[in-house]
Amino acid sequence: MKPLSLRLVLGDQCSLSLSALEGLDPARDVVLMMEVQAECTHVRHHPQKIALVLSAMRHFAEMLRARSISVDYVCLDDPANTHGFSSEVARAISRHAPEHVIGTQPSEWRVLEEMEGCAVDWREDTRFLADTSFFRRWAHGKKQLRMEYFYREMRRATGLLMQGEQPVGGEWNYDSDNRKPLPRGLAPPAPPRFPPDAITREVMALVAARFGNHFGRLEGFNWPVTAAEAQNALARFVAERLPLFGDHQDAMAEGEATLFHSLISTSLNTGLLLPREVCDAVEAAYRAGLVPLNAAEGFIRQVLGWREFVRGLYWLKMPGYKALNALDAHRPLPEFYWTAQSGMRCMDAAIGQTRDLAYAHHIQRLMVTGNFALLAGIEPDAVNDWYLCVYADAYEWVELPNTHGMAIHADGGIMASKPYAASGAYINRMSNHCAKCRFDVKRATGEGACPFNFLYWDFIARHAGRFASNPRMAMPLSTLRKMAPERVAEMRAEASKFLDNVSPLT
Repeated sequence: MKPLSLRLVLGDQCSLSLSALEGLDPARDVVLMMEVQAECTHVRHHPQKIALVLSAMRHFAEMLRARSISVDYVCLDDPANTHGFSSEVARAISRHAPEHVIGTQPSEWRVLEEMEGCAVDWREDTRFLADTSFFRRWAHGKKQLRMEYFYREMRRATGLLMQGEQPVGGEWNYDSDNRKPLPRGLAPPAPPRFPPDAITREVMALVAARFGNHFGRLEGFNWPVTAAEAQNALARFVAERLPLFGDHQDAMAEGEATLFHSLISTSLNTGLLLPREVCDAVEAAYRAGLVPLNAAEGFIRQVLGWREFVRGLYWLKMPGYKALNALDAHRPLPEFYWTAQSGMRCMDAAIGQTRDLAYAHHIQRLMVTGNFALLAGIEPDAVNDWYLCVYADAYEWVELPNTHGMAIHADGGIMASKPYAASGAYINRMSNHCAKCRFDVKRATGEGACPFNFLYWDFIARHAGRFASNPRMAMPLSTLRKMAPERVAEMRAEASKFLDNVSPLT
């Protein structure tokens, strides 16, 4: 008789194609799924994130059972639950006495380290389009790791949006076409609705009872929790929002939380969708003439380029990457990151939306909340913990490089060739927040001056020596040198006064 094997499925691994399930014998093998308290509280995750993962896990377990697969499922409220991965694997081994324990490599360094003592045969996570060895080979010997060149390699390797050896349309990147603000009167379509079923409602009640004091609202939960729902969300995006996604992917607008964005990152990151099926659906829409090239390329670049790149970088550079603090930033995280009461309309909109939906799009994260943290010199661990806490799609493998490297430049340029610092002018160009803000986006000093303006020039002055040899910082440094010294001193004094009056969380 074939030896029994115990197959581990973690919370972000809800995929039938999971490598841990390959070769599974329904007549003999057992799938182990574990809801553990530590995963909900190692940072105080948004209640919608916890509900999403637990509901997706429970639905996935039901799908496996429907295929006559035996599932040993440990619920969060099971009195015997030890609430640790290692201890729950040990309990399952004592229950089933398997010959083998097989798992797909965890997505986070922390989980892999925690399970180091478990005798698990870890398999590569084959759901990604680039495995970690591919990325290591690509990165080997390079002085700089740049997503654009990795993305081109991935286009060649996958054939996505390619015509022979050349990119469709003759250009690799159409980002210059994707920076339009939202025109007045253009109303984005409403996102699809996924009313919670009985399983999700049960999970929500559990989450409300146990984690109701975490930042964020549970009411209004509307995330896909099954593969069928996720595929519906993808189809709706491609049909209804992708055609204008490219043009307006960087836009921000009052009262418009989702604009033309896909809202499928949660499904990708829990395994309900696979990156190849997503990219194939978008490419098919382009080749059928349903969406323009700048929209298809811009979206595929986010999945095939950024998502794969940050995962490769994470596993290449961890664990030391997380400890980097290249800009020597040590200011505590302001309280308004939790209250949405900064007085800056763009910040409060992004944070308030995050509280209500566990979602903000990439420009809100990078150029508003991330930009403020960069300019203010907020301590990287605090910033990273905040992003990991508040977003339903946040896992450290994707959050850390995007935040640590892209948003706050704490890695000193490993991820991005320059800090993504911007004044209020950028936010004004890409949004309509500034028109009704209590601060004047056209002022850099004096009563009512926009904090992003004086903080920007304080940041440039503070790090002028550090960025002197960076060609991508030549323009702001040249502008700084041409400013009257007393003008620079006035803006820096304004920045110091403002930051001294910002309250940290107590």
